[in-house]
Amino acid sequence: LDGGQGSGQMATEFKLPNLGEGVESGDVVSVLVSEGDTIEIDQGVVELETDKALVEVPSAVSGTIVSVDVQAGDKVPPGTVLITVDEGSKAEEPPESPAEAPEPEPEPEPEPESEPLPEPEPVSEPEPVPEPVAATSPTPPPSSPSRGNGPIPAAPSTRRFARELGVDLTQVQGTGTGGRIDREDVKNHVRDVVATGGGPIAPSPLPDFTQWGKVERQPLSRIRKIISEKMSIAWNQVPHVTQFGQADVTDLEAFRQRNKADAEARGGKLTPTVLILKAVITALKAFPQFNASLDAAAGELILKHYYNLGIAVDTERGLLVPVIKNVDCKDIFELATQLTDLGERTRTNKVGLDELQGGTFTITNLGSLGVGAFTPIVNHPEVAILGIGVSREEPAVVNGRIEPRLLMPFCLSYDHRVIDGANGARFTRSLIDSLENPERMLLGG
Repeated sequence: LDGGQGSGQMATEFKLPNLGEGVESGDVVSVLVSEGDTIEIDQGVVELETDKALVEVPSAVSGTIVSVDVQAGDKVPPGTVLITVDEGSKAEEPPESPAEAPEPEPEPEPEPESEPLPEPEPVSEPEPVPEPVAATSPTPPPSSPSRGNGPIPAAPSTRRFARELGVDLTQVQGTGTGGRIDREDVKNHVRDVVATGGGPIAPSPLPDFTQWGKVERQPLSRIRKIISEKMSIAWNQVPHVTQFGQADVTDLEAFRQRNKADAEARGGKLTPTVLILKAVITALKAFPQFNASLDAAAGELILKHYYNLGIAVDTERGLLVPVIKNVDCKDIFELATQLTDLGERTRTNKVGLDELQGGTFTITNLGSLGVGAFTPIVNHPEVAILGIGVSREEPAVVNGRIEPRLLMPFCLSYDHRVIDGANGARFTRSLIDSLENPERMLLGG
């Protein structure tokens, strides 16, 4: 995080740093400092809510705060001055060596459009879709502007946004200079298609609920709106199939109990999810189409040669999916420590934006809430998600005898455009084999 130098001799303007790819602004939820306060490096300045999470922005400078330049409710892009700080005598102290004196980094140049790019990870706030316009003959969507055979003028983020919505940019009328297409043009095109019956059905108007009694309207939070839009896109774009399975995790639980003390000594908790991470990696390596994304516009499957697993975390502000990077390169104790830390920081809004991006496959575990089977929605643009239910001891036939065994239900939802039912079944079988034979799984068998 870098601050930019102000015009005063001793004053330094601390500006909002780059928030990550596709995140072009955030809402100031609260200001954590006041004019006249003494601030240290890495001390929180503001709480900022973006399309992806609520984060605390730490200061990159220290000294006495001359002015606080934002307030709660402000919408701020990167480069906005948050506070102005008088660094005092610290500014006069010579650096230890010229090589160690960092130069202010140039501020990122904004992309041509004004709204952030959607992700799994996360999208812009949804807007109400207009009701279909009654007409005797629907008006077709506007044809593409006359561009000859040249490239379509649109920023990369606009192109990705259009692909997320399944929009052909050649059919979009650009309103920018030279017919340049921005996100608003894409949204307007979608609204036109919906209004003329060429797309998803528009929401039906709601009745007046007050005629039956008292009601209360609660505004959706920014994160709730984003989740709503993201789930709608995933449900509309992805033809879901969900397969159900059940694994005998008696031996897995015994293994966990034998090793959880070692994990705790290293600062982590050896939860069932940690071992499930390893089982998923084994299956993803055997069936790489599950670790992919579909580029429908290009007619290509993007196979990823890295394994970044998202873990759904229930927070007071909504469901967030922090990502553990390079899971295949970490042992169970490293994963236990990282998962414990990442979960705690996500629930306390201390997770970084980069830790909410880059996932290739998602796991959601509702076992702790007593939930059995359910049908999770694919975390688009991923192509599959694994849901875990609560493990219960049940009678099972083992070697011709009825014994109590710990059985864990799970459900695998996937994009049927990419994955056939047979491969879904094979992936499910691989998970069961790994979960029922933990030592062999962890030894690479």
